[in-house]
Amino acid sequence: MNTYGYVRVSTQEQNEERQMIAMRQLAIPRKNLFMDKRSGADFERPQYLKLVKKLKPDDLLYIKSIDRLGRNYEEIQNQWRMLTKDKQVDIVVLDMPLLDTRRGKDLMGTFLSDVVLQVLSFVAEHERTNIRQRQAEGIAAAKARGIRFGQPARVLPDEFEELRRAWREGRMSLREAACACDIPKSTFYDAAIRSERTVKQQKTCP
Repeated sequence: MNTYGYVRVSTQEQNEERQMIAMRQLAIPRKNLFMDKRSGADFERPQYLKLVKKLKPDDLLYIKSIDRLGRNYEEIQNQWRMLTKDKQVDIVVLDMPLLDTRRGKDLMGTFLSDVVLQVLSFVAEHERTNIRQRQAEGIAAAKARGIRFGQPARVLPDEFEELRRAWREGRMSLREAACACDIPKSTFYDAAIRSERTVKQQKTCP
């Protein structure tokens, strides 16, 4: 039997240390610790998939809380069944002692585990929905206050139009024109197209 630990945070900026401390206290070998910095919306995560391939019958898997496994109600249920039934792995959820498949393997124990799993899975997905809603509301409120998102627009040099004409007339390559403006080729090209479109529209206006 081998012991494994799985750790997940949703973004690169989030700190996984709390989960890692819990795993180290269990003396899980470093090579048996798998960590993803990915959303819990699905299970297409590199380290999780690698972990699943390694798991064998009677192995033991620790996770800090059920939402570290995932935040999709139906997928959590499916993955739990796959791990415990198909791969015959035991799972321990550290923050919820009732979710310890080593215990209560009788009918009543299984029933209690299933009920707790369903409730916690629902809470995990509900929280994900709330997070997305709060993010959307925050962005909308920020935009209403005039806050702009994304990279600021690059300022084009005064000689842009002259360089654009030189490029169009074949006197300069796209790369040379972009370098002269100190901007990427794609930015130069997009700016040139916008400029030409504006000129065309001005000519067609009465």
